[in-house]
Amino acid sequence: MKVNKEEVLKISKLANLNLNDGEIDLYTNNLEDILNFAEIVNEAPIEGLEETIGATETHNVFRQDEVIEYGETQELLQNAPEQEGNMFKIPNVIS
Repeated sequence: MKVNKEEVLKISKLANLNLNDGEIDLYTNNLEDILNFAEIVNEAPIEGLEETIGATETHNVFRQDEVIEYGETQELLQNAPEQEGNMFKIPNVIS
């Protein structure tokens, strides 16, 4: 599909882009390539295909949370760079 300079200038104005002459030529060619590819996709055979909502038919699998007690608190904290009481001490992320 052919795209002319005026169409690219109109689109660039709508998108608030300031294009120089070299960029206008580049965008013209790129836009033509995109539209040509869209034509190819539109011509793909779709007879007999069912509609799909997503790319796969899988769905989320939820599980129950389980609390597992680990008896050695000090053993868990030994790798912490800092600790306060029986907890990891982390830097403030919100001041």
